[in-house]
Amino acid sequence: QVRLVESGGGSVQAGGSLRISCALSGNTGSRYLMGWFRQAPGNFREAVAAIDRFDRPNYADFAKGRFTISKDTKNTLYLQMNSLSPEDTAMYYCALRETLCSGIYCLTNPDDYIYWGQGTQVTVSS
Repeated sequence: QVRLVESGGGSVQAGGSLRISCALSGNTGSRYLMGWFRQAPGNFREAVAAIDRFDRPNYADFAKGRFTISKDTKNTLYLQMNSLSPEDTAMYYCALRETLCSGIYCLTNPDDYIYWGQGTQVTVSS
C-alpha cells in the first residue's frame, strides 16, 4: 500500500517562504512520478509542480520563479515556496502516478495521479 504524508504547512505573512514535504512509503513499483497540487475553498484542485520522467521540474504558470520542486534519494518530495501571497492560501497535496509523463503533460490532469496524501494547509496573510 502506497502512503503519502505531507508536512510543513502553516501560516506565513505575504512575501514569506515555506517548505513543505511529502514522505513516500510502501510498495510503489519501479516506475512512478510525483507532483504537488493545491485546492482552495470553492476552487478546483490545480497542479502546482511535478517532476517528469526525465527528472525535469515542471511548474504551473503561477508557480514559476517562486516555487521549486525537488526530491531526495529517500523518497521525499519537497516544495519550496517563496514570495508567497494570499492567493497561495490552499490545502497542498502531494500525489503519485504510475504512468509516465513529460513536460507540462504532468500537470494537465490530476486524475492521472492515483495516490494522494491527506494534504497540508498553507495560509498566507496580507
